[in-house]
Amino acid sequence: MDKKLIFFCFLVIPFISFYQTAGAEHPESENTLAEEDLIFMEVPTVTTAAKKEQKQPETAAATYVITKEDIRRSGATTIPELLRMVPGLDVAQIDANKWAVSARGFNGSFTNELLVLIDGRSVYTPLFSGVYWDVQDTLLEDIERIEILRGPGGALWGANAVNGVINIITKSAKDTRGGLATAGTGSQERGFGSLRYGVKAGENVYFRTYAKYFNRDDFVEGHDQWNSQRGGFRMDWDVSLRDTLTVLGDVYDGDADQILKTTSLSPPGSLQSTGTIDYNGGNTLLRWQRRLSKESDFTLQTFFDNAERDDQVLFQRINTYDVDFQHRFPLATNQEIIWGAGYRLIGDRLGDSFTVSFDPDNKYNQVGSVFLQDEIALRDDMRLTLGTKLEHNDYTGFEIQPNARFLWKFKENQSLWSAVSRAVRTPSRSYSDIRINTAAFTDSRDGENLVAIFGNPGLQSEDLIAYEIGYRNQINRAISLDIATFYNVYDNLVTLESGVPVYEMEQTSPHLLFPLYMEDLMEGRTYGVEMNANWQAVRCLRLSPGYTWLQMNMRPKAESNDTRSGNKMEGSSPEHQLQLRSYLNLPHNLEYDTAAYYVTGLDSLDVPSYLRLDMRLGWRPRKNLELSLSAQNLLDGSHEEFAADDVVESKVPRSIYAKIEWRF
Repeated sequence: MDKKLIFFCFLVIPFISFYQTAGAEHPESENTLAEEDLIFMEVPTVTTAAKKEQKQPETAAATYVITKEDIRRSGATTIPELLRMVPGLDVAQIDANKWAVSARGFNGSFTNELLVLIDGRSVYTPLFSGVYWDVQDTLLEDIERIEILRGPGGALWGANAVNGVINIITKSAKDTRGGLATAGTGSQERGFGSLRYGVKAGENVYFRTYAKYFNRDDFVEGHDQWNSQRGGFRMDWDVSLRDTLTVLGDVYDGDADQILKTTSLSPPGSLQSTGTIDYNGGNTLLRWQRRLSKESDFTLQTFFDNAERDDQVLFQRINTYDVDFQHRFPLATNQEIIWGAGYRLIGDRLGDSFTVSFDPDNKYNQVGSVFLQDEIALRDDMRLTLGTKLEHNDYTGFEIQPNARFLWKFKENQSLWSAVSRAVRTPSRSYSDIRINTAAFTDSRDGENLVAIFGNPGLQSEDLIAYEIGYRNQINRAISLDIATFYNVYDNLVTLESGVPVYEMEQTSPHLLFPLYMEDLMEGRTYGVEMNANWQAVRCLRLSPGYTWLQMNMRPKAESNDTRSGNKMEGSSPEHQLQLRSYLNLPHNLEYDTAAYYVTGLDSLDVPSYLRLDMRLGWRPRKNLELSLSAQNLLDGSHEEFAADDVVESKVPRSIYAKIEWRF
């Protein structure tokens, strides 16, 4: 069947049914919708942009909020799949258990310019300052919202918040009293289930605990099945009228298959071998909040995270200790100050292989920081925010990351904002101490040759100066529009510079070594537009279109001999992304939700463009019971979304699963 016809059947016919069954009974126009009918048009709260609560239209930044209703009706079973709906993010699945996620370019399986937080706990791995998405999970039903900040957040959040921040915020235990049980199965989702129970444990003390499990099948042409189990708890205690204490934690264990790309000297060549990633870990977080007055408060937070991972070529055990303090108070009649300080200690122990090794194999790193932000009300409709973060790390010493943001609400429902920011990505262990043997071959004399990449302890931080302008318009009660534009100037991007070949007696046998050294000899420009809208077309029907346009121009400096890295950076993120999501409430407590995505190809990775259609049909026969049927990638038997350097990618298949959710 033609893809356009399938698209029409799944996306358009239900709308016609809706008009026939409900339209005649409810002739309200978009300007006469009752307040209770606008169930999707709530104005979400954002804390990520300014480290305090703000209504999203009042933020001087490119922000997007995935609400709990978006999560429930998405049909997604993982956090990366939820992020597909965000204009300006690039989410590409590598295989059944790996994703490449980035904002405003530079996508890859080890993307390291995007900071990810879960309840204020940083979840990037200090090994390469990126995110293992197969480990980042929680009970999706317990997520209150996911806040996405596109663009630099270094002035508040520090290094590695270069192109954006993803902040996953879970519900208070007070809001999750009672029981929840879910179960399901499908073509890829071979089986999954979860159980959560929350209680009032004492005077103003609320507690919940949860457990979940899933088992997922291989993708097309893949060896990448995946299963995981995890559990956790959260306690919220209103100690007094002014003090709140939150304690939460998780433990997890899982394994995921993969096809590795490795190198051998006996005999010389590149290999593909099947293997299994074994991972486990746990974390705990303590947060104390005190309200000093209506306009003043402070927060003290500390967490510990332990993560172990063995993917055959590298074993890693990483412990992270973190403490953070923040204080907010008014100054004069038109200013508000937020300042804070933090300290982080990271210890690791690494086990190497012929393919990947580190020198030294265990190390401690420290990061200390202070930040200050001053929000100035110039007049009732204008606000200027000035701030900076001063951070010290063991690789490059002191780094300063200032920004200035301006918001002008020139009409009741319209606003303009602009920002100028500096952000840095500091080197990590993988950029300082690593060796990767990437290729081996024989020459015309049957001599053995090896190509290896070496880290560089002398690397400078990658540097970004970002210029942003945005516009928001609540056109009427049913239509809103949000546009963000940016122009980014990068310096000190990492290149791979060819060194002088040397004869090496180490490793498995004598050979000629062709070294590639990491240097900071690339500069670049990126610019683009991100747009999203919400339209309550008629009662109980919402449409959410989105569009992203991205241009990247990378240029090696004159002293560089790297002719490949720039092209690879430019071609690893799509130039155009379009999406259209719809939420439709049908009679008899039925819900029909669809999401269509079009993504242009990745030239440097030889990945073609694709059109993806996802669907969810939900039914609530009772208030506490929900049945749903979800399908992904309905237009293709399978398609490729990304190509990685370290593993053999597989194709995303068409899939379907059924789910039952019971609240008690």
